[in-house]
Amino acid sequence: MATLSVPDPVPSPIEDAEKLRKAFQGWGTDEKAVIAVLAHRDAAQRKQIALAYEEKYNENLIKRLESELSGDFERAVYRWIFDPVEREAIMANVALKSKNVDYIVIIEIASVNSPDELLAVKRAYQARYKHSLEEDIASHTTGDFRALLFALVSTYRYNGEEINANLAQSEAKILHETITKGVFNHEEIIRILGTRSKAQLLATFNRYKDEYGSSITKALTSETPNDFALALRTAIRSISNPKKYFAKVLRNAIDKSGTDEDALTRVIVTRAEKDLKVIKEIFQKRANVALEHAIGKEISGDYKNFLLALVGN
Repeated sequence: MATLSVPDPVPSPIEDAEKLRKAFQGWGTDEKAVIAVLAHRDAAQRKQIALAYEEKYNENLIKRLESELSGDFERAVYRWIFDPVEREAIMANVALKSKNVDYIVIIEIASVNSPDELLAVKRAYQARYKHSLEEDIASHTTGDFRALLFALVSTYRYNGEEINANLAQSEAKILHETITKGVFNHEEIIRILGTRSKAQLLATFNRYKDEYGSSITKALTSETPNDFALALRTAIRSISNPKKYFAKVLRNAIDKSGTDEDALTRVIVTRAEKDLKVIKEIFQKRANVALEHAIGKEISGDYKNFLLALVGN
């Protein structure tokens, strides 16, 4: 399911640290050498490389990479170098501290992760920033978005497969009644999305489609742009089928007039060690083009080479 390719045998962390040090020396950085090492090591191996580098050269590897690289390539490598849990904590913080809060990132983190994975991200966030993710959401958002994001990140969902069919029917009716009235910010919608298990939500969404003839995400699509309805659709799609959702994010990132490098990087970096192989297959079916080919047409240089290495090209 992962696209990350790791050599066999794997060089020792000391050997990799030495290769990176050599890549940094001279008049210019040897970006190919950086990609050859970092784009082909898993999270545990990258952590050991960083520790070996700091011990041998008395220098922080991440800071050195920031000074050696630039642009989209630097941002992609920076995201990749971290342990996945710490990476998502950093991404959440950056999303909240942006001039315009990137609520999509917070929704993804809250909705795609399992309850235990989300709890680990929140613990990493608190350890790194000395306050909770919930606290920062409360500080940097307002109104309906605050209520939705807070509900999604603060819950510890039941993670089993058991469902209540009667509850699915009654809550599908609640969702239909509120959405039909155009009351997207209704507290009942937020309550349902923020508390029910993923299995229960899937049952509710399926019942909605069976009872009312269209998917709930289509029902939330209106003629006039509505950012909150978009947030709800993002939550529903990322809860219902994360792989399909991420394939759509990639299509949107590449199909726009001008590539959305942030979204492109986010998906590839966060899924390369998990399920990017399946996401690639879904992407190709929907876009009628291989992800590698689409990336090659839209971006260039070391940034392109790094992402292509992560997608298994």
